[in-house]
Amino acid sequence: MIVVTGGAGFIGSAIVWKLNLKGIDDILIVDNLGRTEKWKNLVNLSYKDYIHKSVFTEKLLNNKIENIEAIIHMGACSSTTENDADYLMENNFHYSKTLAEYALKNDIRFINASSAATYGDGECGFSDNINNIENLKPLNMYGYSKQLFDLWALDTGAVDKLASVKFFNVFGPNEYHKDDMRSVIVKAFYQVREAGCIRLFKSYRPEYPDGGQRRDFIYIKDCVEVISRMLENHGINGIYNIGTGKARTWNALAKAVFAAMGVKENIEYIEMPEQLQDRYQYFTQAEMQKLSDEGCNIIYTSLEDSIDDYIKNYLQQNDIYL
Repeated sequence: MIVVTGGAGFIGSAIVWKLNLKGIDDILIVDNLGRTEKWKNLVNLSYKDYIHKSVFTEKLLNNKIENIEAIIHMGACSSTTENDADYLMENNFHYSKTLAEYALKNDIRFINASSAATYGDGECGFSDNINNIENLKPLNMYGYSKQLFDLWALDTGAVDKLASVKFFNVFGPNEYHKDDMRSVIVKAFYQVREAGCIRLFKSYRPEYPDGGQRRDFIYIKDCVEVISRMLENHGINGIYNIGTGKARTWNALAKAVFAAMGVKENIEYIEMPEQLQDRYQYFTQAEMQKLSDEGCNIIYTSLEDSIDDYIKNYLQQNDIYL
């Protein structure tokens, strides 16, 4: 059995979708549905059972769940603006560490979701080389909570027995429930539909023009292909980036949205909220050589083709789910 924590969430449900495509449905989904719309991500998926995360932990630690082959741990608070540090410390760090320790003790494949938010303002670069990890300074508590797990893995030697993956800017179907944390592609799509324009943040650094801030955007379908290969190859252990290795501007993203929708370009630049100005990443670009050296060579979908697929086959079809 494969356990997917956060299995009703954006990346987690996409991983279950990928597993289903490979004929795998002996899956236990762990999540906290609450009053959210995440349950809709599960409708098209095939899996054996769903269990609340608190019940899962209790049963797991009391050895009441048997025959676990792998734990793909995508469950976490993913809000970069969450300011409850104690909640993030418990939910993102301690919970992850507990699951990892159990997996290692019981010889279970463990894949953990880290984040590119650990890289902070990029001053130390975007290398997933182990020697670089300790130097990173995240700009927000979310990134710091992810950094703590990676540091724990390094300090204990667990890093050689598990995979912790730093997701860059992921977008695609099944993110509809994320409200303000949805990708800019979704927000831009509805802005164009409702107002005929796309609103992007102004730049507050002279080296970046408005809309010229650059991010490494990666399509969800490419992300889950990487996770699938890691699941197949237990020898891929360590801390790895998951991005395309190619930074693109917000302006390029906006143009791709207009092109996919067949609408004339109309970009409006707006002020960035003051609370974000000192925590904003102006540039991210994953270094992907380390993953490639492990034989995990993915032909990543271009930003334009990804957005075209997302808009035409999902957003314009009333938010079709994977």
